[in-house]
Amino acid sequence: MCIRSPCTAGANFHPSCLYNHMAVIDPKLLEILVCPLTKGALRYDAAASELISDKAGLAYPIRDGIPVMLVEEARKVE
Repeated sequence: MCIRSPCTAGANFHPSCLYNHMAVIDPKLLEILVCPLTKGALRYDAAASELISDKAGLAYPIRDGIPVMLVEEARKVE
């Protein structure tokens, strides 16, 4: 939760509260999660709060600390 409640920064977080916007994922959870499309490994991007599937070229969002592992919710990454 942002220290500026409600946060008005949108996608451009305040530098003073960027850490509060980063999701924290349990390393054990990251070990067992796989891309639902490719069944391949995921890479954790804490700054973007996403799990990245390099093989699929998709980034799965993490919302309120919960990975959203739905292909239709993922964004394409270059």
